[in-house]
Amino acid sequence: MKLSEIKNELRRLSKIAFKLPNGELVPNHFHVTEVGKITKHFIDCGGTERNETVVNFQLWNANDYDHRLHPEKLLNIIELSEKTLNIADLEIEVEYQAETIGKFGLDFDGTNFVLTTKQTDCLAKDQCGIPAEKPKLQFSDIQTGNSCAPGSGCC
Repeated sequence: MKLSEIKNELRRLSKIAFKLPNGELVPNHFHVTEVGKITKHFIDCGGTERNETVVNFQLWNANDYDHRLHPEKLLNIIELSEKTLNIADLEIEVEYQAETIGKFGLDFDGTNFVLTTKQTDCLAKDQCGIPAEKPKLQFSDIQTGNSCAPGSGCC
């Protein structure tokens, strides 16, 4: 989800809820403790220089049950961050505390913002000798027209 998309959704919502990948909701007394611009400048294992920039939201489960973050407040925080940090319309990455800080993508299901799982990957598979993944087939996808049927006498 891009920054412009969350802003559009916040303008029409009366409350904010974030859902974890396992379907549980982040407790509704969470705080957004950071909105920032994260730039990652790195070299992949194939020697290619790369730059990635995302907008980062950090969610924190506070024991502050008396204050709830409302859509207009988060929208104000985002707009201030855009001006102060010169943030473009970038993809959003969300940090949330699990066993350690977890990084998630962000989506919207029509009601809740959904934290989506992210995976590591090799960006230079062609230079590392990593074989391409073979397609996985289901037995139900295999054609049975020319195969032997039990009791047909062909085996």
